[in-house]
Amino acid sequence: MSDTVATSPTALHAAPAQGAAEQPSNGIFITFEGGDGAGKTTQAELLSAWFIAQGREVVRTREPGGTPLGVEVRRLLLHGGEEIGAVDPRAEALLYAADRAQHVATVVRPALARGAIVVQDRYIDSSLAYQGAGRVLDVAEVRGLSEWAVEGLWPTLTVLLDLDPTLAAERRTARGGNADRLEAEAETFHRAVRDGFLALADAEPERYLVLDAALPFGELHAAIAARVSLLTNLTGAKQHGASASADGVGASASDSADGGTSSDITAPAQPADES
Repeated sequence: MSDTVATSPTALHAAPAQGAAEQPSNGIFITFEGGDGAGKTTQAELLSAWFIAQGREVVRTREPGGTPLGVEVRRLLLHGGEEIGAVDPRAEALLYAADRAQHVATVVRPALARGAIVVQDRYIDSSLAYQGAGRVLDVAEVRGLSEWAVEGLWPTLTVLLDLDPTLAAERRTARGGNADRLEAEAETFHRAVRDGFLALADAEPERYLVLDAALPFGELHAAIAARVSLLTNLTGAKQHGASASADGVGASASDSADGGTSSDITAPAQPADES
């Protein structure tokens, strides 16, 4: 591996995803990215309900934490505290990659193979932004590690909810609860992560949909639904009845939203540890 260190987000421009949107079947893989507190979980739940209303099977999941192994990795990395002590950035990247390998092999690929819609909080781009730009690891090495872990699987669409770190911190404070290990990082870290995400989006505009996360959630959902509509013809889709879920994160048909104005949509309850 190269010894070159990515010292600025511009390094993230250098290597767009190889094999982006490579799918094993006719499923659709949609990921939500952004800093902590950007509202990824809210929008992922709304989109899942929208798909279900169209009669599609939805697998609603997240990283880390979408498998039993992932639940433990999530606990250690985000809430381990004194139990694990300081975590070396390379060890952190490897643990996220291990979670990702298990998750893709046991949840994501099987769902895509049967034609399901996978709606997921965080994926490879989070590692590139957090461990690459944030921890200042070599981005090419982090990318190579993750691509090896998932055998080259990239999303069909990545929705980046962009939010100024100061506003994100205010949202987290209003939400209450204790900050996890990444949320507790300094503002300079979160600004580096944000810049990293934006650099990734600039490098792959065809895969990314970048939205201002400060907009009303109804407007955001409508914009996401409009973009997703271009990916698939939902007319006459087979009714599957309900969505599948990983780690209990899911939506039911009763949660459906129609992608109209914000007055038509009720925001789902926000989990305490939205990532």
